[in-house]
Amino acid sequence: MNAAWSPESWRNHSIKQMPTYPDLARLADVEAKLRLYPPLVFAGEARRLKAALAEVANGRAFVLQGGDCAESYTDFTANVIRDTFRVLLQMAVVLTFGAGVPVVKMGRMAGQFAKPRSSDHETIGDVTLPSYRGDIINGPAFDAASRVPDPARMELGYFQSAGTLNLLRAFATGGYSDLHEVHRWNLEFAARSPLAARYQDLAARIDETLAFMAACGMNSRSTPQIRETDFYTSHEALLLPYEQALTRVDSTSGDWYACSAHFLWIGDRTRQPDGAHVEFLRGVKNPLGLKVGPTTTADDLLRLIDTLNPTNEPGRLTLISRMGADKVETLLAPLVRAVKRAGKSVVWLCDPMHGNTISTASKIKTRNFEAILREVSGFFNVHSAEGTWAGGVHVEMTGREVTECIGGAHRLSEADLGDRYETFCDPRLNAEQSLELAFLVSEELKRRRDFLPQAVAAQ
Repeated sequence: MNAAWSPESWRNHSIKQMPTYPDLARLADVEAKLRLYPPLVFAGEARRLKAALAEVANGRAFVLQGGDCAESYTDFTANVIRDTFRVLLQMAVVLTFGAGVPVVKMGRMAGQFAKPRSSDHETIGDVTLPSYRGDIINGPAFDAASRVPDPARMELGYFQSAGTLNLLRAFATGGYSDLHEVHRWNLEFAARSPLAARYQDLAARIDETLAFMAACGMNSRSTPQIRETDFYTSHEALLLPYEQALTRVDSTSGDWYACSAHFLWIGDRTRQPDGAHVEFLRGVKNPLGLKVGPTTTADDLLRLIDTLNPTNEPGRLTLISRMGADKVETLLAPLVRAVKRAGKSVVWLCDPMHGNTISTASKIKTRNFEAILREVSGFFNVHSAEGTWAGGVHVEMTGREVTECIGGAHRLSEADLGDRYETFCDPRLNAEQSLELAFLVSEELKRRRDFLPQAVAAQ
């Protein structure tokens, strides 16, 4: 990893989860076209996000990262984008009140089109085909033509990402994010939830706070922070030909930035220290994420931290823990301890989704809401015990009322999964479950408020 870096140096390293394109000339043509297109995000935006994440690393902010398991080209509508954005705003308001610090908002949006797979092939009956790897690579339909990797899908992914970003920027700055409107949506949620009595107290206290701010003259007209918000996009940097094609030199600094999203992460299946994905991302200046799963050792993690953040820059690197509810306290604690002992500045997030995927008797993938809560609680327990800052949560969710995860206040069961099971990949929390999670995490944060100053001082 001490060799000179360039946007294409990853091609000299072993790579996992890379599709096999049958027409390499066509792939090269699409990459060449993408290199000429405008960037989707700008270096200044990525630097602003890195500064916000540095506040998280220092215990002065909290992260909410959420969105689809894998975005679908067929779901590219204003309503789908709006609904997910809206729920993330609602969650962020509740978490802000619980944590008592700003919440950095990142969507798994405008580029989360590729998914790693545990197997290269999928078998149904007596037919075996290449696995579906996300719409930017191949199609979900179980037929031979759909499953052939098609480079043209990268160009469509670029244009859909551009359209999504255009709408997200309008929502974030055009008044849709007004704090009073977001709170009104939360009041509606609290009123209709089976746990209404539990949530009403928190909702009422937020209401009182907004009324006090208004009495002090802080309203949507006088205070832009009330009607606008910062919102950033993120995705797993899995398809490296696409990522390289959208990498640009920043004209103000001369540094390379991956301009497909503000924040990119390396998955648990592609975090090999000498692998192509680590090689590519070590050279761009974006803030980065690294998934930390059950097989991660302290030595491997410290080596990856040194590779991806050699100058120990606050906000540069986010570690996203994904252990499973039954393993998180046992497996995460020694890693947190080792990172702290080494003096590494990182953000710690909890991904309570991927370690808690189960299959029903009828082989439908789902997740249990109660297991998700237990992993979040275990994550907080570890950081409380180690004197470190539990920096945020990373969830797969949607703004729609799908039925993909069981449990929650509405007590969805396996029998309900068939009602609106719409994901092509992993199950997502629906809008109600996402908001319920935010309220419950907010309560957890508020209970631990006495610990927060100690956590900040310990960083």
